[in-house]
Amino acid sequence: MSRHRAVEDLDEWGASIDEHVDEPPRRAGRRRRILAVVGLGLVAVLLLVAGGAWWMTHRYAGNLDRLDGVFAGLDEAQRPPAPSGPATTTPLTFLVVGSDTTEDVPAGETPDGRSDVMMVVRFEGDRQRAQVISLPRDSWVSIPGVGMAKLNAAYAYGGPTLLVQTVEQLTGTRIDHYAAVDFAGFVEMTDALGGVEVHVAQTTSNGPYTYQAGVNHLDGREALYYVRQRYGLPGGDFDRVKRQQQYLRSVYSGLAQKNVLSDVGALDEFLVALTDTVAVDEGLSNSELLSVAYDLRSLRPDAVTFLTAPVTGTGREGSQSVVYLDPVRAEQMWTHLRSDTLGDHTAEFAVDTLQAVPN
Repeated sequence: MSRHRAVEDLDEWGASIDEHVDEPPRRAGRRRRILAVVGLGLVAVLLLVAGGAWWMTHRYAGNLDRLDGVFAGLDEAQRPPAPSGPATTTPLTFLVVGSDTTEDVPAGETPDGRSDVMMVVRFEGDRQRAQVISLPRDSWVSIPGVGMAKLNAAYAYGGPTLLVQTVEQLTGTRIDHYAAVDFAGFVEMTDALGGVEVHVAQTTSNGPYTYQAGVNHLDGREALYYVRQRYGLPGGDFDRVKRQQQYLRSVYSGLAQKNVLSDVGALDEFLVALTDTVAVDEGLSNSELLSVAYDLRSLRPDAVTFLTAPVTGTGREGSQSVVYLDPVRAEQMWTHLRSDTLGDHTAEFAVDTLQAVPN
């Protein structure tokens, strides 16, 4: 099928959505401290295609906030090279960042200048597989112009631009786009989906909620407390990262299992909630977003792998508690990422991979 014919089909889908919507979505003016437990690429980019070209541009993509100047301050000569070849055959890489507290701040910013959650989201060149790599926020790394510090300090010193530069230097991989998801929308999006199911390894409590060992069905607020929990977990931040990954996989899988994609009303509610929470760099135009979404139309949930950057353990640098990345195994991961072959080598990182949920 030609892309022109596919876009016409999408426009017809958009017309069917029109029958279910009375007025354009209301932009939620409040933007809270961003939480990156939902990768733009895994949900927003993939699903926006379902709304049709016109609706995607005006109702969904037009609802996204844009962050100015994320890449403007980078020295091209110092960046990893851009992949060569047609856009549809080269890898696409997002840096998704955020924090997990609730202070009100403008979109894309954090009150203390720190970014607590960072994920590199890679779509392979053929768009048939994807990898989501969590970068521990306390990773002890070299920050350009600053020296050795925690990874999340890069935002404090230079905002999104320095954070992108730091991650590019760390991984040797070019970041194509930057995305953030706001806190309030996390709850709304989960509720629009009808909740998510997660597997809890052992009974724990956080805030007003107790999570029983086994499968738990969580609404938006319950899920929020679930992914924010840090204390009371054996692995601390490492277990919280696993919970964030598990939640993201549950959302992505739940979209198909609950037939959201085939229910026009449910899909519209979900997409409005989702795009109202997402902020992306100004370089991600609506037309590019549509093109990417079209290319990702056949990406399956079981083709997405969730990993964490390899670590050797934790320690202290002065008064700070830090995480030490494994220089050998991490470089092996980055090498595969740079060559777009990580999907072929995930078995080498079994200990760093989110495993399947037990039956």
